[in-house]
Amino acid sequence: MAASTGTMKQPSTARAKVAEVAAPKTEHDRGVLGRLMGYMFRAGSTGKFAWAIVIEIAAQLALILIPYLSANALNEVSTPGGSQAALAWWSVAGIVAGILALVLAFFSNRLFADLATKALNRLQKDLFDNMQTLSISFFDRNPVGDLISRVSNDSEAVAAFYESAISQVIRSVVQILLVTVIIFWMNWVLAIAALLTVPVLLVAVNIIQRIATPAYAKMQEELGALTSFQEETISGHKTIINSRRGDWANAQNQALAGNVFDVGSKATFTTLMQTPLTISLNVVQTVIVLVVGALLVVNGSATLGEVLAFTGYAGLLANALSDLASLADTVQNAGAGGRRVFAIVDEKPTVLDAPTARPFEFKGGYVQFSNVDFSYVKGRKILKHNTFEAQAGQKIGLCGPTGAGKSTIINLLTRYYDIDSGQITIDGQNITLTTQDSLREQIGVVLQEAFLFTDTVMNNLKYARAGATDEECIAAAKEANAHDFIVNLPQGYDTIMTERGANLSQGQRQMLTIARAMVANPKILVLDEATSNVDTRTEQLIQEGLTRLMKGKTSFVIAHRLSTIRDSDKILVINAGEIVEQGTHEELMKKEGFYYTLYMSQFKGKAPGGERATAAFAAS
Repeated sequence: MAASTGTMKQPSTARAKVAEVAAPKTEHDRGVLGRLMGYMFRAGSTGKFAWAIVIEIAAQLALILIPYLSANALNEVSTPGGSQAALAWWSVAGIVAGILALVLAFFSNRLFADLATKALNRLQKDLFDNMQTLSISFFDRNPVGDLISRVSNDSEAVAAFYESAISQVIRSVVQILLVTVIIFWMNWVLAIAALLTVPVLLVAVNIIQRIATPAYAKMQEELGALTSFQEETISGHKTIINSRRGDWANAQNQALAGNVFDVGSKATFTTLMQTPLTISLNVVQTVIVLVVGALLVVNGSATLGEVLAFTGYAGLLANALSDLASLADTVQNAGAGGRRVFAIVDEKPTVLDAPTARPFEFKGGYVQFSNVDFSYVKGRKILKHNTFEAQAGQKIGLCGPTGAGKSTIINLLTRYYDIDSGQITIDGQNITLTTQDSLREQIGVVLQEAFLFTDTVMNNLKYARAGATDEECIAAAKEANAHDFIVNLPQGYDTIMTERGANLSQGQRQMLTIARAMVANPKILVLDEATSNVDTRTEQLIQEGLTRLMKGKTSFVIAHRLSTIRDSDKILVINAGEIVEQGTHEELMKKEGFYYTLYMSQFKGKAPGGERATAAFAAS
């Protein structure tokens, strides 16, 4: 939509419906992990993935050959009449196998890293791209902080799965299979001895994971609470300083940090126990292999080299099993994060272009609402039986108490939502039968809260229309009374705006959004309390810019200060979702109805409707 960089505020009934997108509970983690794996096979990556596995298998074969080759070398030394030439050959072969294993592992890891990066990039692209297609109702239901968490934190959990878990699982599984085959081929008795501690290790690691995984989940929850509190207190530092609540903030922060420490200590301690446990079982495993091996050597059922090889294979086997167990937490987090990410990837917009939708054709700006009903939640109507018309070029004022439905009417005009019943037409065209992009291209919005991107002033102005030139932006800034303060900024039009334009005053930010709307040059204009919270002098400058912007355009002005819409060609008085009165200021004052009550309560302090009417407007 032309000149729009945010969404208009929603009624309290809509904001009350904010709720997190529920991840599909019917989809098993295995299905989620399979879907995540699928991202590695997209866009021609299947061949590369296959090569990575083949090279990894070759690397593991080379690694597993080392104990076997070492065993043969030892046998040459320990056997009477052993050949020095054979000893040298076996030794060189072992060294070559080690170098080969290292080189192959490098290439395998390089391929897996490339696949992981591309898969994560595809997933994040799908996630962000789909968010750009979603309707306003989606963002009403979901707090911004939660969406950011899905884009960042949940994606990080998936990234860990791509970057380490997949390659490590493949490596460990291949290693376990190859080691098991070769030890049974070499000596089945020693093979059984080498595997005796494996069940104990698996049970112990499983117990550790059952304790550690919930502990880490709780730690993330407590860490999230701490982060949220710190973010809130930093954002509200002026209030904390003014209220002298620094000690309270410190105490709260310490308490929340203490919770993170307590839970984190338990989680970390439990996980750290896995290392000494693995080492201990490896030692026991080695002792068992050596004892059994010694007995076999004594009775001639095994060679000294075989026993040495089995100690190496036992270590490889234990390490591979331990690595698999330690990845359980990463895989579980990826499954949980993947569910939350896919909940957004699979979300569909609620407002769609009709199959036969045509581009909107502007023919002057004649707007007509015919018996329009609307509800954010089915069965709870927000707007009821609203009918009005705005002639081309007219200024239409909208007023009424907070939550009456003023912004909702505008949200329907821009087709942020689809109506329940009735019809909205612009220049005789039903807006549900036009494409959304072509409709919003003709409608410019200036919101109460001016939104600026972290970029230069010039780029913020150019954001309104692709292809806008510097000259057009400067001309628009002059029309909006923004040029003088812009040129006095440290780098003028090249000055970088901090987050949301925090390095400008509220009035300056508003003048920039007006200039941005002028760059877009929309045919229909919406002003949503665009002059609130500014001083009188700044308001005058803003009003001058708005007057130039509205010239010749059909304009809709939402206002709580009735002085800003007194000169409107028509004023729509809205209460409880219905247009209760409409007409010019003079016509409405003569009726001495609801508008008259609002006006008198604001400007005279006397409300013919009594305290109830005064309170109704005061709340607005």
